[in-house]
Amino acid sequence: MTDVKKRAYQFIILFGFISLLGDIIYEGARSVNAQYLKELGANALWVGVVAGLGEFIGYAIRLVSGYLSDKTKAYWIFSIIGYGLLITVPLLALTGLWQVAAILMIGERLGKALRSPAKDTMLSQVTTQVGRGMGFGLHEAMDQIGAIAGPLMFTAIFAYVVDYNLGYTVMWIPFALLMVLLIITRILIPHPEKFEERAAAKNLPDILTGTFWLYTAFSAFAIVGFAAFPIIAYHLKTHAIVSDAGIPLLYAAAMGVDAVFAIIIGRLYDKKGLSVLFIIPVLSAIVPVLAFAFNWIAVTIGIILWGLVMAIHETIMRAAIADLTSLKKRGTGYGIFNTAYGLCMFIGASLMGWLYEININYIIAFAIVSELIALVVFMKIMRSVKQ
Repeated sequence: MTDVKKRAYQFIILFGFISLLGDIIYEGARSVNAQYLKELGANALWVGVVAGLGEFIGYAIRLVSGYLSDKTKAYWIFSIIGYGLLITVPLLALTGLWQVAAILMIGERLGKALRSPAKDTMLSQVTTQVGRGMGFGLHEAMDQIGAIAGPLMFTAIFAYVVDYNLGYTVMWIPFALLMVLLIITRILIPHPEKFEERAAAKNLPDILTGTFWLYTAFSAFAIVGFAAFPIIAYHLKTHAIVSDAGIPLLYAAAMGVDAVFAIIIGRLYDKKGLSVLFIIPVLSAIVPVLAFAFNWIAVTIGIILWGLVMAIHETIMRAAIADLTSLKKRGTGYGIFNTAYGLCMFIGASLMGWLYEININYIIAFAIVSELIALVVFMKIMRSVKQ
């Protein structure tokens, strides 16, 4: 293994640990946020709106942050500020109003919006040395270790006492560790762009191609029909299908599936390319049929499939943007893609929250129609790639 490749893996692993700590914080919180809002008095519609609005803001702002990170090349600054906003999670322990809690939850998503295009751009630069699918897959696998640990921390706390404030307060510890490690990584590897300069990169035009826009449309329809976990969690709590401690445990299981399959999916993408995307709409249409059932076995299978779909979203979708855009347009590409992704996540989560209050079967029908449209766009993508 060359020194350049070793340095590339060093960067990926360091950022993997940073993301691991970040996921302990925000995935741990996300596993209980819906229940916390319900405890504070919010109904299903507001839980859906808060979840969807938070995701929309968290993605829409990426349009601006991605563009600015490209223009200024200040990828590290955007990353540091974005991770710094994770402070909103431990601050949730200080409020007793669901409206204030909602603002803090949305603030956490804002932080992700600021850091994500910059972080993904730096990772895309480094992964040219190891394979983008493999690089993003390894990062995602480490990322998901934190996504497992976070919910498990809440599960352990709830097994002792159901105290949401205590759970949020504990998050001060990983937050402090994350910020220290982020600064250390900045000192050790200040210029990740040099990795791509050394690689034999594809000669892509400095514009966003038709395939990029088709890919963005496919992702939008796929995510609008993908059941948001807060609505699933609301369903589980409302009908007492599992205990309060069991909900974050199921979320941790989904993150475990994500971690296990991330590297496998990444390597498959490096070999098969965009054709792997076919799996997303197929599984996404099945998830709500199982996740909104009324017995824990079906729900558990549904949430495991949910975790598998998330592995594909977090690995392939990020790697593919890097392969479809030039370095000069990389941050902008991530920003546009994530804005469309977040808008549809907002629409999907809000509609599913509304449909849940009417009839659960409507959620299933809505998801199937959305994923069928995504399949049609997928076929257009494959035709475009073959031309």
